[in-house]
Amino acid sequence: MKNICFCFQMHVPYRLKRYRFFDIGHDHYYYDDMQTEEYLNWLVETSYMPLCRTIQDMIKLSKGKFHCALAVSGTVLELFEQFNPEMIDVLKELADSKCVEFLAVPHAYALAGEFNENEMIDQLEKQGALIQEQFGQKPVSVWNTELLYSDEIAFHLQKAGYKTILTEGAKHVLSWKSPNYLYLSAASPKVKLLMRNTGLSDELSFHFSDPGWYNFPLDAEKYANMLAGLPEGEDIINIWLGAETFGVRQNAGTGIFDFLRALPYYAMERSIGFVTPAEAVKKLPATEVISVPYALTWAGEAKDMSIYAGNDLQQEAINKLYAVAERVRLCSDKRLKNDWLKLQDINYLHYMNHIDQGATQFESAYDAFINYMNILADFLQLVEEQYPTTIENEELNELLKTINNQEKEIQKLNKELAAAKKKKEK
Repeated sequence: MKNICFCFQMHVPYRLKRYRFFDIGHDHYYYDDMQTEEYLNWLVETSYMPLCRTIQDMIKLSKGKFHCALAVSGTVLELFEQFNPEMIDVLKELADSKCVEFLAVPHAYALAGEFNENEMIDQLEKQGALIQEQFGQKPVSVWNTELLYSDEIAFHLQKAGYKTILTEGAKHVLSWKSPNYLYLSAASPKVKLLMRNTGLSDELSFHFSDPGWYNFPLDAEKYANMLAGLPEGEDIINIWLGAETFGVRQNAGTGIFDFLRALPYYAMERSIGFVTPAEAVKKLPATEVISVPYALTWAGEAKDMSIYAGNDLQQEAINKLYAVAERVRLCSDKRLKNDWLKLQDINYLHYMNHIDQGATQFESAYDAFINYMNILADFLQLVEEQYPTTIENEELNELLKTINNQEKEIQKLNKELAAAKKKKEK
């Protein structure tokens, strides 16, 4: 039986304010709250809320047979709490339906998986704790930033206890293979891989309202027929999209929400079911091993990191930022740690791309770079005050090792205490 695995990704960065060279050392607040709130409100009203309400309709109309997943960053959850608490309420309703899986996503939607694996794991745990607190779910399937994946990342995620990873079904990785199967990681055979069906996902993201596209006009019945016509044995069809596809990239006037609302009816009529990533790995056998030696993402034609780390400006920013990773991990200043998370947002690197700047607020890639580097200069000064560069890396590593050992010991004692309490209650 064929199954559709729908995933919708939500993330919004904090908007950076104009930060001049002369602000360095004087102004330690880097964000434009008004711009952030305005953009978030627009996005919620135009896309996120209508999408969530449509998903609720799909669950109700299908009598609970429509299942999907949400990849929601910790950053956007914090912004929802601050500016749009009604979004938290509707997400709770989706969680309570038992038809929606919340995925593990790096809290700050950062590229830490490529530059600092400890930071990646920390961010996944931070976002996971927030998901569990807000929605009562412990995330078990990983949506790394922009579906960032490699064999090395799989190895680190497996060590951290994750066994399901979502990534891009890029042609240069799959070769002749289809993305419509469950795969195993070459680096960590216990890790199962779900691969995004790029073509069928892009049909909705980029071509739904394109009158020049060969499938135009695309309706739910035609799309369901396309899925039903896939070869026998291709039983998992991964349709993963940025949530802004609905309402922003494809505005409501195109009929995109009506299309989505009608899809479960036509799919189930053709004996096509719906699963979450966690349900898919339990339901389907893994077929073959996939090796990904170099970083893979869902971005651009190359499906690599070139949009975010492909030029000298981006490389300079990345190197400066992650050079202080261990020092920030050691500090106890909550504000500094909070800024560290926010400044890792992948969008700030995207703005520095000369060709594709994304939803930028800057006039040019160079303008975005200068603004970011001024902020980073101030931030690095604050880090230097906490842990000066005169402290050798070996000494820092020993301090970090001591702190980590203490944390593990505290966790162990807490577990023993909880077990003793349960035993006493019995």
